Amino acid sequence: MTNILHKGDLPEDLDLGPLVAIDCETMGLNFNRDRLCLVQLSSGNGVAHMVQIEVEQNSAPNLCKLLSNEEILKIFHFARFDIAALLNAFGVLTKPKIYYKSYLILIFPNSSNQVIGVLTH
Repeated sequence: MTNILHKGDLPEDLDLGPLVAIDCETMGLNFNRDRLCLVQLSSGNGVAHMVQIEVEQNSAPNLCKLLSNEEILKIFHFARFDIAALLNAFGVLTKPKIYYKSYLILIFPNSSNQVIGVLTH
């Protein structure tokens, strides 16, 4: 796994494809007190993009563009919390409105890297 750290936002020209796993880290569990400090994203290609969120930061235009893109399926481990953290930090509502808990799904890509099946228990 390769880790790439981005300060404040994703690069404008970064294309993570049609399927992105997202995980957020905060300083605690209270949005009124504990800020968002890191957003981790990966398309499953062995590269993790980590966006370090600065103190008092309230915008990340490229990250918000990805989050609001309805053509990209976002996979979260704890969607309810992470989506609320992103909404609280940046005012962006993550779309589409279908989210999966990562431990519940298995994705079987075919040779052209298209998702051909999703299984849940």
